[in-house]
Formats: sequence, C-alpha cells, structure tokens
Amino acid sequence: MLKERGVPFAGIVCGKLRRYFDFKNLVDVIKIPLGIFQAYRAIQRFKPDVVFAKGGYVSVPVVIAAFLRRVPVVIHESDVSPGLATRICARFARVILLSWEESQKYFSKRAVHKFVVTGNIVRSTVTRGDKKRGYAYTGFAENKPIVLVMGGSTGSQFMNELVCSAASELVKECQLIHITGVQKNSCVKNLPRGLKDYRSFEYVDKELPDIYSITDLVVSRAGANSLAEIAECGIPNILIPLPTTSSRGDQLENARVFEKAGASVVLKQEGLEEGNFVAAIKNLLADQEKQRAMKEALASFRAPHALSLAVFAIVGPSRSLLQDHARYCHGKAPTWNGEKDLT
Repeated sequence: MLKERGVPFAGIVCGKLRRYFDFKNLVDVIKIPLGIFQAYRAIQRFKPDVVFAKGGYVSVPVVIAAFLRRVPVVIHESDVSPGLATRICARFARVILLSWEESQKYFSKRAVHKFVVTGNIVRSTVTRGDKKRGYAYTGFAENKPIVLVMGGSTGSQFMNELVCSAASELVKECQLIHITGVQKNSCVKNLPRGLKDYRSFEYVDKELPDIYSITDLVVSRAGANSLAEIAECGIPNILIPLPTTSSRGDQLENARVFEKAGASVVLKQEGLEEGNFVAAIKNLLADQEKQRAMKEALASFRAPHALSLAVFAIVGPSRSLLQDHARYCHGKAPTWNGEKDLT
C-alpha cells in the first residue's frame, strides 16, 4: 500500500515480547537486536526529523534506534491500558499521546511531564455516511430498527456463532447487519435460505459510514478504534469485550470506562448465551430513554481535535505549548498567551 502511494518504506526483522514460555522466544530474542540494527540503518538513511510510533512489538526496535540516533520520538496509545511495547517505548519518547485520561496511571510517575491527552484519531469520513446509500447497500427499509453486529477488524468467531444462533429470533424485532470478518462466515451458511431482514458481509470498507448512518444499535467488540467510531457517530451500543483468555485485557478496560460513563451496555463473553444476548438487544431497542442517555454520554468521548493535536506533537512544538493546546481543544482555559501562539 505504501509503495503504491510512493511512500519510501523499509522493513525490519522484529521479535515479539512474550511474557510466557514459548519456543519462539528463543528465536525472537535474537530478532530484537537485529531489528534495532536494521532500524538504526534505515533511520540513518531516511534522516527523519521525528519518529511516530503507534505501539505493538514492531515499534520497539524503531523507537530504540531513533533514541540512539537522537531523533525525537512521539508515541500514541489507543487503549486505556497500554501494552508492554508501549510502556517500553515510553521510556524513550519525548511526547506520549494518550486517548484516555485513565491511561496515565499505567506509566511511571517520571513520565507525567510527557503526557498529552488527545483522544483517539477517527477517520473524517466516518460521520459523513449517506442514509440513502446505506439503505440501498443493505436493501433495508426505514420503518424497522437496524442493528449492526461487528467483531472487530478481523471478525470474531464467537460473536458470529452467537449472532447466527440468534438471527431468526432477532429479525422479528429488527433488521440485522452482520459483518463476519474475512473467511469467518461458515455459520452463516447454516442459516435458513432467504432469511428476511438479515444481511451478512465478510468485510466492509468505504460503505461503513453509510451503514453507521442507518444503524440504531451497534453490537461490537471493545477495541479502541471501534469505540472511537461508535462515539463519534453517537450510536447506542452493546459491547462484548475480548476476555483475558484471548487478550491482555485491554478491551475489558476500554469497555469498563464506557460502561461507567453510561455510554455502553457491556456483556461478558464468559457464560453469554443466545437468550441473554437477544434479551439485551430487545431491552435496549425498547428503552428510548436509555438510548438518549447513551448518546449524551458518548458525546463526552468524541475527540474532534485528536488529529490536529497529534500533528501538532509531531511537527515539534514545546511540550508545554502542546499540553496547553490540548487543554484548549478540550474546552479548558489555556495558560499560553493567546491563539496566535499556535501559528
């Protein structure tokens, strides 16, 4: 994708930072220093003014190499609880951009001067969906509620099986859009042929904003990007976060913050069955007052200035000015001398 857009690109070897026994650790422990060396050479060749890292184990060698080359590092954490890679990168970063105020407690107190809360960056097209295109794409009507179920960027086998088992019952109350994930739609083939008011898609890209625009209720995992889009669109929602058996618990933390604010209903995957699932959807669809309160709560998670703050951090103002600009964007009184200082 980068090559198609004419963006210079260099790949490096990287090793995953596992905190459990795995024979792959024996190989990855060698890959890490090799990746740092390769990143060092790439930075030497590209001569960047700043390195921006988004987390994940692949970013660690690049951040360390940038630090060794004395290139400023800016990192961004999307989830409430940062992963190990982000916490390692934070030691070498000049600025740490956070999506949540609650994230600060997970870092060393020595890093407090580096924090800037920006919120999560959301594609500007997310809120520009067209209802006519949405109805045309799905073939649905306007006179019946629409529920969108999506299992994250790669889909969720658990959620797919849950939706398929409940589909015949759910379509009595709503029109159902089911995004399964690529090659994860095997259960869909077992549904009754021609099931009315049910549409499944393996993957949706540019049509997603149009689907959001006609959706009355979203059922989703609790990844940071999905939550940011749901908040930006203000759609009442039910979250089924990944359990700790399948993740480090980051989605549980994300969901907990939304639930505490009254922005989401959260269902735990453990013990979740068709009956509970259907009841939760029916109850929320029937409760207009709760939907209204949810929409109000979701508004507090919108971050319309997240992109400008991230860009502001990358282009290199002082941290104090950046922090004040963030306060200004969040509606708090700035301590710097006027907006002219931003230009």
